[in-house]
Amino acid sequence: MTTPPNTGPRSARRTFRRILHPDMAPMVGLGFLLVTFFLLAAEFSKPTVLQLSMPVKPSPNDEAVGCKLIDAMTLVLGKHGKVWYYPGVLAAGETPEICITDFTSTGLRQVLLKQKRESGELIVLIKPSDNAKYGDIVNALDEMSITDQYQFALVDITQREEKLLRKNGL
Repeated sequence: MTTPPNTGPRSARRTFRRILHPDMAPMVGLGFLLVTFFLLAAEFSKPTVLQLSMPVKPSPNDEAVGCKLIDAMTLVLGKHGKVWYYPGVLAAGETPEICITDFTSTGLRQVLLKQKRESGELIVLIKPSDNAKYGDIVNALDEMSITDQYQFALVDITQREEKLLRKNGL
């Protein structure tokens, strides 16, 4: 008796392998979602910065450039978000009328807009006192930007101004 061919345990049957084609559409969608998330996260994490241009320190040979006292306004930043202001600068033997306001939209902003309408070219001197916080300086600079005030300076407060403001309740 003869055995038929290809009937043993190791038969030479042809096995057909199925070629798998995975659907990559969900993976591509997930990739785009991740890219979008990281781009938006990077855009929202950028800090907002207020541009501040500081003048170049003059050399000793330069002539001093003065400003008109009429066009100046002095802001003294105090504690608890209060702003003391007076027109002009503090001259020797003079006691100006000091007014008090705050950083609300009906406070310092309206004072600056009114003064700018009246004088035309307004120069604002911002003087933070020892009791002022960093946020008060930022708020004052924001008000300069909002009211389109281009001529302003951060100046140190003098001892005469400190005495005057203590006398008026700083």
